[in-house]
Amino acid sequence: QVQLVESGGGLVQAGGSLRLSCAASGRTFSRYCMGWFRRAPGKEREFVAAIDWSGGSTYYRDSLKGRFTISRDNAKNTVYLQMNSLKPEDTAVYYCAAGPALRDYPSGYDYWGQGTQVTVSS
Repeated sequence: QVQLVESGGGLVQAGGSLRLSCAASGRTFSRYCMGWFRRAPGKEREFVAAIDWSGGSTYYRDSLKGRFTISRDNAKNTVYLQMNSLKPEDTAVYYCAAGPALRDYPSGYDYWGQGTQVTVSS
């Protein structure tokens, strides 16, 4: 069982940066691949990025490559999402998730956090 708690969201102007964190409970964190997803108002939840258990492999939504970076620190049981050059269309609730493999769809993950709101003003 893994419990996930996101933090780091907030209000930022377009062009700014935010770093989201997702803290995991339990001693099995390093066994899981981790993903970030987001849900904008009126839209479906969509894949943002994922990272394997070691941090050696990452996977991004094509449209976000170069602006977003996922990383993890297994010693701290935490996964991060660094978001740069933010745009109003990045406004969404961001969720982290834990699962057995590097996947880009929500059903591929077993555990979810409650989400953190990111709002980008123009």
